[in-house]
Amino acid sequence: MAEQKLELSEVDSSLIDKPRKAPSRLPNKYEGKIQPCVAELVGTMFFVFIGCASVIENVESAGRLQPALAHGFAVAVMVACMAKISGSHFNPTVTIAIYLCGRMQLGMVVPYLASQVLGGILGAGMAKMMTPRENYMNATGAAFTILQTEDQLAGAIFGEIAMTCLITMVVLLGAVNDKTKNPMVPFMAGCTVINNILVGGGVSGTCLNPARAFGPAVMTNYWNYHWVYWVGPIGGGLLAATLVRVLLGDEKIRVIMN
Repeated sequence: MAEQKLELSEVDSSLIDKPRKAPSRLPNKYEGKIQPCVAELVGTMFFVFIGCASVIENVESAGRLQPALAHGFAVAVMVACMAKISGSHFNPTVTIAIYLCGRMQLGMVVPYLASQVLGGILGAGMAKMMTPRENYMNATGAAFTILQTEDQLAGAIFGEIAMTCLITMVVLLGAVNDKTKNPMVPFMAGCTVINNILVGGGVSGTCLNPARAFGPAVMTNYWNYHWVYWVGPIGGGLLAATLVRVLLGDEKIRVIMN
């Protein structure tokens, strides 16, 4: 009798439908090519919008704290939202560094860069539409106007290289390098932006992102020493990619001593 019950239980269990995992679907052309660029445009647009508006509407008594927190929180939120769609670069420097670390197809680099630059222009335009004209003009549309003489250039360029290297290295180690990947990378990136602005805001304005500089420059036609905010951040990104590729990356990324 016990044997019959055992056989019945085995038959019954074999008849029960077990949940099956749905087969993973490869992304279609829109999800693989177009949607990531849309995410980069939208993410960069809102980052630059929040960043520019925080500078234009900055309360004098708050000093650098208001724009530092606004930029940092905007980075953290947008990175967390868009990471599964585009990787949440929102910065030409980050895109170039990720490509150099072998984690991005060459064919997607230019579309990403174009999306980010366009997003920067749109974000700066949104800030201009929202803020009072007087505040906008007083802040030169949040363009980087801190550099007025050539004596400031050396410190500003070095600062942009060093600070961009830091934020790019955080992204590469926290989101790209398998050995050090961390789910806290949106928080880590946001905190790094806050720290950089608090430390370097009085030296270079702490750009770290050519798209953040280009948008308000277009809106206000302010181009004085604008090249610093391309050379410095890109130089910092190249340095970060070199550090990860040569010294800090795991065996998949590191090109020597494997």
